[in-house]
Amino acid sequence: MGRGMTVSNSVSYSASAMVRDRHAGARPPQQRHPSDERILTTKNGLHIPEGLSFSEWKVAGRRLSGILDSSCWWLGDWLVFGKEQYSDRYQRGVEAVNLSYQTLRNYAWVARRFPLERRRAQLSFQHHSEIASLPDDEQEQWLDEAEARSWTTKQLRSAVRMAQHNGLSEGDASMKQLAVPGSRVKCWRQAAERAGVAFEQWVLSTLDHAAELELDSESGPPDTQLGNGGEEDGYADRTG
Repeated sequence: MGRGMTVSNSVSYSASAMVRDRHAGARPPQQRHPSDERILTTKNGLHIPEGLSFSEWKVAGRRLSGILDSSCWWLGDWLVFGKEQYSDRYQRGVEAVNLSYQTLRNYAWVARRFPLERRRAQLSFQHHSEIASLPDDEQEQWLDEAEARSWTTKQLRSAVRMAQHNGLSEGDASMKQLAVPGSRVKCWRQAAERAGVAFEQWVLSTLDHAAELELDSESGPPDTQLGNGGEEDGYADRTG
């Protein structure tokens, strides 16, 4: 039997619902009723009943977006578990996912930075990713603020940048600046775009991961491969 996912009153992976949908699709169009069918996802697309109302379509989009966001957490947790439990076979599992190392590394890094009990259901994975490099207490403050103000990830990023800029003393600023050739910055920006993360976040996560590798004598071979892309180069924190 094929596998499918339905999007209705609740998101579920349901083989029986898929069978109902296929049977419903076999009926003449004039006999179908919107309430009899569900949106069905397959590996290659989305099957949407013709009678779907606008409100149902909108709700489905919101739930599909939620699935996409949750999948980042799922993959991150899966990677963290795999590294801890199957260090000798971890790389084979990572390769089977068929996603870029940088993308997977970012998922795992954010998942490690935010244990399950600290994640905010009202905020997206990207919200958490934006502040993952900060100390835990600052993370909590920004998560509280983002929840209370219903900030988008862009608004959160801007607020964090502004706070960091205003909070830098001259001594801090001098320690956080480093001359970097333009060719390197261009290369890093391209890598960040390919990974689908903000440039500053990519730089911080790459440097943090390099530090973790250096300090973690038990790091597995996949992470060594994940770690190429600028770890040996210092970079100025120019978030202001």
